Amino acid sequence: SSTFFSHTTPRFSAAAKVSVTKSISLSTRTNLIGNSFCRKNLAAGGGDSRGGCNNFLDSLFALCASVALSASLVLSPVDPALAFVVTSPRKLQSDELATVRLFQENTPSVVYITNLASRQDAFTLDVLEVPQGSGSGFIWDTEGHIVTNYHVIRGASDLKVTLADQSTYDAKVVGFDQDKDVAVLRIEASKDKLRPIPIGVSADLLVGQKVYAIGNPFGLDHTLTTGVISGLRREISSAATGRPIQDVIQTDAAINPGNSGGPLLDSSGNLIGINTAIYSPSGASSGVGFSIPVDTVSGIVDQLVRFGKVTRPILGIKFAPDQSVEQLGVSGVLVLDAPSNGPAGKAGLLPTKRDAYGRLVLGDIITSINGKKVSNGSDLYRILDQCKVGDKVVVEVLRGDHLEKISVLLEPKQEET
Repeated sequence: SSTFFSHTTPRFSAAAKVSVTKSISLSTRTNLIGNSFCRKNLAAGGGDSRGGCNNFLDSLFALCASVALSASLVLSPVDPALAFVVTSPRKLQSDELATVRLFQENTPSVVYITNLASRQDAFTLDVLEVPQGSGSGFIWDTEGHIVTNYHVIRGASDLKVTLADQSTYDAKVVGFDQDKDVAVLRIEASKDKLRPIPIGVSADLLVGQKVYAIGNPFGLDHTLTTGVISGLRREISSAATGRPIQDVIQTDAAINPGNSGGPLLDSSGNLIGINTAIYSPSGASSGVGFSIPVDTVSGIVDQLVRFGKVTRPILGIKFAPDQSVEQLGVSGVLVLDAPSNGPAGKAGLLPTKRDAYGRLVLGDIITSINGKKVSNGSDLYRILDQCKVGDKVVVEVLRGDHLEKISVLLEPKQEET
């Protein structure tokens, strides 16, 4: 636009320099032409020469006046500042105001996380800290706890957290849950700088309702994107362990690299999920993003803040990929290994092994737990997530050509480091 103004302004100024003398001479020539026309009419003996002459002069005068008016509009000096009328901004609609308010109220709760890794210089052998990734997070409480995805901080030797006011703090890892891709950090900041994000619920979400994502895609801090809930009860795999994460929220709100760990909000500005993954061949947003529901996150964060770890019950087995079991023409989870010091091994579940002749002998195939059908690994994890350490469960297995029920005492998952 600046180029447009610089080129057009001189044209208006040059036009304003037309001499007034030219305007007078134009008027004089008009009078002479009119008088000559009247004389010719009289000589020709036309009808009412006075009336014809007057009519002609009236018409000619009107024409000249019109031309003069047009010329004055084009040739008169124009102040560049007044050449273009600027209208006042239109008022925002109510839904726009609500979105602006939501962003302004929640953006102070969103943080930018930088993952630093130690690297040794090949020539000097000096150990340097270099950024190996970045992501988003949000303030959980006034004690300085920050919630994000585990894959955002994975492999970090040092972590930096930048608040909305651009103040940066060193962050310590309080704990993490690799299976659910959740981590909790802590920073030492004054309480007046910490605005916890409002916590909502995800149990009553509906497909079609509006959602808002705030994060730092591609390092662009505090970016807002909007969309709707496209689907519920989706399932994705943990980036760290491959373990399935159930009941995930699907949204078309743009989620790009750097958004991971940021909040997904409902129209009231309440947290309903953590933006975790996207489905995209290119690595950029394709309109299919996934968020871990806040109901899942809250329980994990509570354990991490209190104990520094998540106590999750396990059966203590390794099982075959679902595709392998499908090829056998059966439904369930095939036990590959059941260490003798683990819950399943102690209870007597049989692993897959080879006999003295090298032939493969299939282990037990788990078909149900506490009467709940187990068709694949996801079913198994889903049922275990509903149990607690110390619970005794009844595991039904297909052993050979018959079913057996075995009681197993669930034990805690081994602590991760």
